[in-house]
Amino acid sequence: MRTPLILGNWKMNKTSEETISFIEELKPLLEDLSGVEVGVAPPYTLLHLAGSLLADTKVLLGAQNCHWAPHGAFTGEISSSMLLEAGCAFAILGHSERRQLFGESDARVAQRARAALEAGLLPVVCVGETLAERDAGRHFDVVAAQLAGSLAGFSPEELAGMVIAYEPVWAIGTGRTASVEQAQEMHGFIRGLIGKMGGEAAGSRTRILYGGSVTPQNAASLLEQTDVDGALVGGASLDSQKFASIARFRV
Repeated sequence: MRTPLILGNWKMNKTSEETISFIEELKPLLEDLSGVEVGVAPPYTLLHLAGSLLADTKVLLGAQNCHWAPHGAFTGEISSSMLLEAGCAFAILGHSERRQLFGESDARVAQRARAALEAGLLPVVCVGETLAERDAGRHFDVVAAQLAGSLAGFSPEELAGMVIAYEPVWAIGTGRTASVEQAQEMHGFIRGLIGKMGGEAAGSRTRILYGGSVTPQNAASLLEQTDVDGALVGGASLDSQKFASIARFRV
């Protein structure tokens, strides 16, 4: 049985004061939550603060990226050991904004995922097509290529311990959301590909999250789909009430 996973990606948002308010508001809202894993990924400058505030909770701390080298002359980057020291448990890798705005390639995503996994971080590898690619009927081909490149070289056991996040680019921050049928169709497709890459056990165990304008209003219908194992939440994760409501989709 795959445990649902709800992750919040804060992107480039929140100050220290806002982080303190958010977490103090979130704690009581999730205090009695069971059967669901929850995590947040603040900007790097807030990791130590958020980690200290979350220390007495079950909420996981994560990063929005992770470099493939342990240290060195990589201005502006951050290593897996630094993230672990800050208390991180997972790292978001290959987000569409990283791919589109900063030229992240599938090969680079694979390198980052390898570094994160070997350090003991949970890699959350993002894939997804643009609106033009979906309209052209290329969405399956695009996602298949991203998966093949971003997960190249991982063993079946390693694949089973990773998380995939399907984020249709056309639904990120736009207010548009893939229909439950579209989400399930792609998630089922991804699970089949993982099964081909790593065997049936990997396919059945790998958690696949949906990301793309997830809200308290649509979370339950998306998350009740057979192959949707959770959500990677953007805008709604900046509001403690909304984020908690998504995490409590079963309640």
